[in-house]
Amino acid sequence: MLSIKHAPQRKRRPALLLRALALPAALVCGGAGAVEGLPPEVEAALQRARVPPQAVSVLIQEAGSGRTVLSHAARTPVNPASLAKLLTTAAALDLLSPAWTWATPVGLQGTLQDGVLDGSVFIKGSGDPKLVMERVWLLLRRLQQMGVREIRGDVVLDESAFAAAPGQPADFDGESLRPYNVLPSALLLNYKAVTYTFLPDPARGVAVVAVEPPLAGLTVDRSVPLAPGPCQDWSAALKPSFTATQTRFAGSYATACGEKTWPLADPTPASYNQRLIEGLWREMGGTLRGRVRDGRWPEPLAPAFEMRSPPLLEVVREINKFSNNVMAQQLFLTLAAQQNPGVPATPEAAREVLRRWLAERLGESTADLVIDNGSGLSRETRMSAALLGRLLQRAYDSPWMPELMSSLPISGIDGTLRRSRATPGRAHLKTGSLRDVAARAGYVLSNSGQRYVLVVIVNHPNAQAARPAMDALVQWTLKDGPAR
Repeated sequence: MLSIKHAPQRKRRPALLLRALALPAALVCGGAGAVEGLPPEVEAALQRARVPPQAVSVLIQEAGSGRTVLSHAARTPVNPASLAKLLTTAAALDLLSPAWTWATPVGLQGTLQDGVLDGSVFIKGSGDPKLVMERVWLLLRRLQQMGVREIRGDVVLDESAFAAAPGQPADFDGESLRPYNVLPSALLLNYKAVTYTFLPDPARGVAVVAVEPPLAGLTVDRSVPLAPGPCQDWSAALKPSFTATQTRFAGSYATACGEKTWPLADPTPASYNQRLIEGLWREMGGTLRGRVRDGRWPEPLAPAFEMRSPPLLEVVREINKFSNNVMAQQLFLTLAAQQNPGVPATPEAAREVLRRWLAERLGESTADLVIDNGSGLSRETRMSAALLGRLLQRAYDSPWMPELMSSLPISGIDGTLRRSRATPGRAHLKTGSLRDVAARAGYVLSNSGQRYVLVVIVNHPNAQAARPAMDALVQWTLKDGPAR
């Protein structure tokens, strides 16, 4: 375990300026056999997208040997968007191990007799990103299997393992109901999200509305009128309004839409955990005389049982395959919590963990790198294609290489690359996407059987239009590039 001192708190949440990695010049700037400039087919695709070559950073190397095949502006620090998750997940696999799990202890204080707990239940979060509704149900079910049917005291939720998240969910883009904007929490239940499902019933002329999970005090319109016509902007046509106590649909739902699901972040996340626990407990037939509230685990109370998360390798897979920002933020802060036991984890401390890991595992630092958070959902993060290439080379030679590579989307097959036009199944690449950023990084298996490290990042207002150029670069790599 690395020995890392806790970083001091600051009034604002500035990104921590770090130092990137030193790479031998031959591995970044090219050497014998390296291609100068971008391949013609890539340049042509960029021209069609109206993206200038100077807005693109590229690094392609042989995996293992590190021989550079193509380098273009590889040392320039740029916004990598969700490629930042590669740093978070690689560090976690190395520092914690693929089999590592989160533990959520549950304790009982008081006496239990004839199904009645004359006392309180305590649940202490440790950052588990997989406490989805099904696992919360299992936690409460296990409590019932211990004989608890009625709780005369309170259910106390301890979230002290993480410091309170700075800012508000809408800070990034003003979209507070988008699930990717949910803030991290030591006790993150069901991603603090609500999922609405719309099921057309033409015989009744309505779409039935189902909602999960059951939240105490929330009433929901259980049907919405059906409407003729095509399925276009169906969510806006619903004319929804959301509060902590009521969800209304003043519009209509097109029959042509069929069944649709709509996951949304809860509009009042501060009370979400309390409403979820109470609603689910009562739905399961339990009785609660007190209330669900925030508090601290009383020492020296011993846990009655612990809920264990799936292993880290499964969490990393979900983070990278589907670019899950909330899970990445949970993992980011978990790294700080594990390196500083007993100290509330902060973004500053997590940045320090990553900085030390980069320096100790990958070499001396020389160029500017900015880490804002663990997910890449940021306008401030900066890193170079060279740094990401170095990271992927280190991962390729590591014991946890299979876990990291298998967590990456497969071109044309799954995850965020399922719509890629590149040859299906031949590339494992993490994607990155923001308003002005499009990026991919990972591994490509060529026609000759050689595996390559590939990093391509576009920073430009037309970045999203450059995806065909990135596919063209993958295809060029598949053909062993300069061997043509």
